[in-house]
Amino acid sequence: MSKSVFKDSAGVDREIDSLHLGQMSTWQVARRLALDYLRPQMRVILIGLASMLVVAATTGAVPFLIQQAADEVFAKHNEGLLYLLPAAIVAVVTIKGVAEYIAHVSESFVGNRVVADLRIQMFDRLAHSDLSWLQRHHSGRFISSFLTDSALIREAAGKVLVALGQNLLKVAALMIAMFWMDWRLAILAIILMPLGVFLLGRQRRKVHHSATKSLQETGDLGSLISQTLTGIRVVKAYHREAQETARAAATINRAVEFVMRSVRAKAAAGPTTEALTGIGFALAVFYAGFQGIHGNLTIGHFMGFATAAMLTYQPIKALATLQTTLQEGVAASVRIFGIIDQDRTVTERPGAGALVAKRGDIEFDRVNFSYNDGQEVLSDFSLKVPAGSTVALVGPSGAGKSTVLNLLLRFFDPESGRILIDGTEISGVTLKSLRMSTALLTQEPFLFDDTIGANIAYGADDATPADIEAAARLAAAHDFIMRLPKGYDTPVGEAGNSLSGGERQRIAFARAMLKNAPILLLDEPTSSLDSETEAQVQRALEKLLNGRTVVMIAHRLSTVKNADMICVMNRGRIVETGRHDELIAKGGLYSELHRTQLDGTGLFAGAEQEAAEKPAPSAKTAVGSAAQ
Repeated sequence: MSKSVFKDSAGVDREIDSLHLGQMSTWQVARRLALDYLRPQMRVILIGLASMLVVAATTGAVPFLIQQAADEVFAKHNEGLLYLLPAAIVAVVTIKGVAEYIAHVSESFVGNRVVADLRIQMFDRLAHSDLSWLQRHHSGRFISSFLTDSALIREAAGKVLVALGQNLLKVAALMIAMFWMDWRLAILAIILMPLGVFLLGRQRRKVHHSATKSLQETGDLGSLISQTLTGIRVVKAYHREAQETARAAATINRAVEFVMRSVRAKAAAGPTTEALTGIGFALAVFYAGFQGIHGNLTIGHFMGFATAAMLTYQPIKALATLQTTLQEGVAASVRIFGIIDQDRTVTERPGAGALVAKRGDIEFDRVNFSYNDGQEVLSDFSLKVPAGSTVALVGPSGAGKSTVLNLLLRFFDPESGRILIDGTEISGVTLKSLRMSTALLTQEPFLFDDTIGANIAYGADDATPADIEAAARLAAAHDFIMRLPKGYDTPVGEAGNSLSGGERQRIAFARAMLKNAPILLLDEPTSSLDSETEAQVQRALEKLLNGRTVVMIAHRLSTVKNADMICVMNRGRIVETGRHDELIAKGGLYSELHRTQLDGTGLFAGAEQEAAEKPAPSAKTAVGSAAQ
């Protein structure tokens, strides 16, 4: 038998994750849950508490019925009560059963409603959170909070309601009955309870700590599973199945250890309380027996008291384990509040108006930006994109091309400078109006696990089937869609994995066409396609570009030859501008990039070194070239 079954293993520990809200007391967590999530359900809670009060009252009535049966029927042979007592017992247990049903349903509804509200609030926070914050945390951590953390809160909320309602009321009713019958016996029966409360209170910190660490390990396991499934082809190609299994086993084993620490504390609560209560009851039995021998206590009196005392065992035991369950709920709540309370940096100004992009002019005015690591990505970056024109951004990896698109969509905000559309700063307009004025197409189009029609209509709630089909025809997608078993009702699978890359891209084009935004942002949407598929997608792309302002990131220089202006970026600045032939003739960075691609010496190979040896033109010069 492993020594860790009944004893905590030393040396098993871990740091608190960055989403943990910090130190919140049990009272602070309980108060927040009560005010924000329980108060809206007060009507159901009051119905449940009323039912629990009835359960407690009927439970407290049982010892008196037992006492009357022993003293009046068996001892005094009262035939009248012989007919009344059974009817009274049936009435009491029937009322008790109905009240218990109402109390249980009410408690379950409140617990599940609290969890549902927490999950909705968490999902809303994630959907509206800054992209930078989401990218710093693994999705497995969030999934763990949705599933495991919220389940613990539901259990804690339910047990707290029952413990503080039904069980506490039961104990109170039975204590009143015990003191009513004989206060001396009652004192002896409960004399050791304060000691039990003290001993159980010492377990609070240990349970909270263990529950927090167990939940973190569960989150790590979720992250590992997600990562392994996403990269399963790489795992198999490098024959790393055993190593990934070992990583999962280590995480699971640590989780087991932390869970067992809580289990041991919880398992000790019931026996501790029961033992102390048993000692008190033994003292009461001794005292009652002494009084009975001397004729100072009837058998019915003792039977009634003993019944009340024994009926208190179960609710007292439930109250004793409440501390551990409550601490697990507190630990889970702190993890969830860490998500809900996350502040956003990309926000709308008070009174922000809607952006009306009639023309589609875009301007970056002396923009500076760096990510969280502090490394500067854009430096004094300026660019003007006239309405209806196509501007291509090319350059070595890490030059800042994707950052330009991210800033234009306000996924991030610049540290300084301005970004304008039709002369209006985008920081002063609503996010909805900004993003409805743009359409983004990426290298790897994302499709939701839904039908083809739903994916095309995503973002266009009022789209009709005719609108969807028209967009698909423009994107050269209609023919292959109609060859599928269910046409537009065909499910695409997780991330669209039931379709080929070209089919996914054409559906993404159809989605952009249906959105009909005046500004189109392209992050090399054809670079991952084969030549035949690329030719089909290019024809669809030409229709999509017509009449729109386009900012395009290009890795294949062959795709930007027809752009109205090509901006060559390096180290966060525009170092060259012009059309394809002009830039080739200049013999600068663009010419070098073009040569390396034609020679097959590697995408952008050697370009960064040459660019590093050449002084970069100022942003002002680049803007002047762009204006020309």
